[in-house]
Amino acid sequence: LLCTVPGLSIITDKVFPDRFMHVAELARMGAVIRREGASAIISGVPALSGATVMASDLRASAALVLAALAARGDSVIRRIYHLDRGYDRLEYKLKDLGAAIVRTEDTPQNLPGSLQVSSAELGPLEEPPQELRGPNWLKPRELKLVKPDE
Repeated sequence: LLCTVPGLSIITDKVFPDRFMHVAELARMGAVIRREGASAIISGVPALSGATVMASDLRASAALVLAALAARGDSVIRRIYHLDRGYDRLEYKLKDLGAAIVRTEDTPQNLPGSLQVSSAELGPLEEPPQELRGPNWLKPRELKLVKPDE
């Protein structure tokens, strides 16, 4: 999500430095990311564009889905079996939030399945009924991001 934040951002992964295999796929969507060792240096762009991308692992799959939701236009994420290892029926959960997302099943032409994602226009979250709220439920709040000098 830092791909569309104005300015420069740096992410460093000291545990698994090769975790940035999806950088090339984000670049297909218009992201500007440079790798330096265990770090990714991200220059924010005004918007990402829909593209056909390929997931390389579990975290990359999730990152590509989020990028596709934020991108202008439609995206196709291939090799989603990675996503299924860690996120059960994610497309249904995102649909419940208003995302336009469709899973295409495995076929000889489309192995091993993909997600087709349209940019999302998510509305305000509605509060769940009282009986569905857990003991730690908190009312959703607006989140405002500000620059450190503000």
